[in-house]
Amino acid sequence: MKPASVACWLSALALAAAAAQAEPAPDAARQRELVRLVRQDCGSCHGMRLTGGLGPALDAQRLADWPLDSLVATIYKGRPGTPMPGWSALLSEADATWIAQQLRQGFPSEAR
Repeated sequence: MKPASVACWLSALALAAAAAQAEPAPDAARQRELVRLVRQDCGSCHGMRLTGGLGPALDAQRLADWPLDSLVATIYKGRPGTPMPGWSALLSEADATWIAQQLRQGFPSEAR
């Protein structure tokens, strides 16, 4: 690969990373949808209380030391070689980041 091509590719990658970071956090309505999605869809493997099931527990104590970007990548892209699917068809990276942040703090319950 030519140096100019490498520089162009790196610039495009940096712009994409900056755009992903600039994506706004989900609004309150979307946050409610995300809580429901995590409780219902993630709960089918990780337990309805996210305390574990087919998949590991998703509690704050277990996830507190995980790097945030690793959690976001797992949510968004899945984990190859495991049953964990990527959720990029339903989530934006901002959604995945919000979910990862909430999981590390203790995921909220669904509003009743």
